[in-house]
Amino acid sequence: MALDDNNPLSKKEMSALKLASEGLKTQDIARSLFLSEGTVRNYLSEAISKLDATNRVDAARIAKQKGWL
Repeated sequence: MALDDNNPLSKKEMSALKLASEGLKTQDIARSLFLSEGTVRNYLSEAISKLDATNRVDAARIAKQKGWL
């Protein structure tokens, strides 16, 4: 892991991504984090975008590889 790799993800994005990486659906993530499904989708979408990933699974993999999850 490179030391200059700054984590671009917010705490909320990381929380949503971590639950997504455990196989939870958007509805279950929303319930776990006490958020609306739309908010969870926004967090996951932002994380995917920031990590230049193709989807939530890819974003979680990238974040884990970098030691952020």
